[in-house]
Amino acid sequence: MSSSPIRIAVDFGASGGRVLAGRVLSNSIELEEVYRFTNGGTRCGRRLLWDVVGLWQETLKGLSVAAKKYGDAIQSIGVDTWGVDYVLLDSLGDFVGPCFHYRDQRTTGIFERAFRLLPREEIFAETGVQFMEINTAYQLLSMRLENSNLLDVADRFLMMPDLFHWLLSGEICNERTNASTTQLMNAETGEWSKKILEAFLIPPPLFSKPTEPGTKIGTIQASVREWTGLREADVILPPTHDTAAAIVAIPAEQFAPAKPEWCYISSGTWSLMGVEVPRPYINDVCMRLNFTNEGGVRGSTRLLKNISGLWVFQQCREQWVREGRTYDWDHLVESAAKSAPLRSLIDPDHRDFVAPGNMPEAIRNYCKRTGQPVPETDAAVARCSLESLAMRYRLCLGWLEELTGSTKKVIHIVGGGTQNKLLCQMTADVCQRRVIAGPVEATALGNIAMQAIGAGELADVNAARERIRKSDEIAVYEPKNGAMWEEAYQRFLKLISQQ
Repeated sequence: MSSSPIRIAVDFGASGGRVLAGRVLSNSIELEEVYRFTNGGTRCGRRLLWDVVGLWQETLKGLSVAAKKYGDAIQSIGVDTWGVDYVLLDSLGDFVGPCFHYRDQRTTGIFERAFRLLPREEIFAETGVQFMEINTAYQLLSMRLENSNLLDVADRFLMMPDLFHWLLSGEICNERTNASTTQLMNAETGEWSKKILEAFLIPPPLFSKPTEPGTKIGTIQASVREWTGLREADVILPPTHDTAAAIVAIPAEQFAPAKPEWCYISSGTWSLMGVEVPRPYINDVCMRLNFTNEGGVRGSTRLLKNISGLWVFQQCREQWVREGRTYDWDHLVESAAKSAPLRSLIDPDHRDFVAPGNMPEAIRNYCKRTGQPVPETDAAVARCSLESLAMRYRLCLGWLEELTGSTKKVIHIVGGGTQNKLLCQMTADVCQRRVIAGPVEATALGNIAMQAIGAGELADVNAARERIRKSDEIAVYEPKNGAMWEEAYQRFLKLISQQ
């Protein structure tokens, strides 16, 4: 790496975490992975929990590796994670209860009881957030419904990245982009919703005024410096929700336009497809389509929808590996590319594909039940899963254009899914839009970029995106074969209308 200041991104995902080092250069943002560790839920009695103490230990190990490698060049650190999960602290700074995993069963079926306390329409009008049982609002409500006293003992509420920023700096805050995933914030004011907190019997003093990404909240605590060998680096909030960080790294030429001409897909196991806009969209159409309004940087809104993403494709490979066919990803994509196009389609968001024991068999059963040719080979199954995901993107594109009243001329794809060149081309073909794919490491780049903006090293998001656009990682896919894909899309619409 060059002699520019080093900024450290700690990036947690549901299955693993990484410590990365980044530098801002004149024509790029340089990134290097320093340390990697595993993550996942831990079954403890009847609960599914996160091992936050273990994650903190892994973070310290990663920071110690970074300190040995980069020394005094490290100037700041920031943490990003997934959304909705949290910890509670008492007045002494001790944990109040465990850190629950969002897949813990305590919120299953909770909507009926929640909507008795506050109607669905009122919750959406307050928050603009999509309804998912895993949302923090329902996790906290479940504690009341179970007659737990943890909320009464607690003094402060921290989202997952807030916890690690507190452990690093000793400073308590609630960063805005992650707080916006809770379904406890008023989307218009950016403050915690008194109406929802009161209805769900959640004490308002638990929460801090939401803090903007790019804010320096403090410096590394002496105990952390002693353990890791770090010097007195700053703790600067990135967009702490991983998708919000990834969106910062989209190589677009506009920031939060009122009538956006581009949209994005943050592509991985899940796909999050949406637009970056200056204000939330809270209306009946948005609620009907179950889009969500979540916080972005500099007061922007992430208007987006969750799509099942590469889950189906990944689970097919898992099944084939179990059966002894250990395909690598490149082989699967190459064989799918050679398979006959657009013969059979599925709805990747259908309940049949949420968690089947055998994903290829679930695809074949779906095709048989819906009167389509049954894909017999592994390559045909793989192609079916990818084409169907591209169809879902086309459907979501139409909804986005309906919501925002503007045509999207370009689709930006970021994240791990950009490495699947076949899916990128399929997306361009079915949507008949130019696709710009990359960067792969969008979340870490967005984290580093926002730290640099907070430190004054970069002027703004546009300055960060200008550097990212120059990356040789960025690939462009032009649409082809429009008529063929349009005919298949009409079949897809008919298919999902009959479900």
